[in-house]
Amino acid sequence: MRKLAIALLFPAAAVLAEPAAAPNGISLPAGYKDWKMIGVSSRIEQNNLRAILGNDIAVKAAREGRTHPWPDGAILVKLSWKKSTHELFPSAEVPGDFTQADFMVKDAAKYASTGGWGYARWLGMEQKPYGANADFAQECMGCHSGAKAADYVFTHPAKLP
Repeated sequence: MRKLAIALLFPAAAVLAEPAAAPNGISLPAGYKDWKMIGVSSRIEQNNLRAILGNDIAVKAAREGRTHPWPDGAILVKLSWKKSTHELFPSAEVPGDFTQADFMVKDAAKYASTGGWGYARWLGMEQKPYGANADFAQECMGCHSGAKAADYVFTHPAKLP
């Protein structure tokens, strides 16, 4: 009823829909843009900048050094942008176009076949789910298997004073 009232008062809001779930059923977590930073990275070959955020469980684990393994319930999101050059400071690299949001959801039992992690990705500003079917997670696992010793996570939590 509330959504209908909002749509009637603000017709443009009716067009805004929640992004579809990933092919494996993982939904885009509400409020993820407000999560706290865990780390940053850059992929030279992909020419991108990344901010890695976590839900409260992931942030607490990272700050307490409990990431081998990460606890069930931890969710990590890697937000990626193409690198751009700052117009006033050319030697600075800054975020350009947003490319994707990659999620890892820790549930050791539910996602046992992929190292205890569920994977999901949404592409571009329109947040289009990635993958033709649930098997796309094997593509993620193919890369993340190289980080098995770190519970399949490449992110190094940033140390804070």
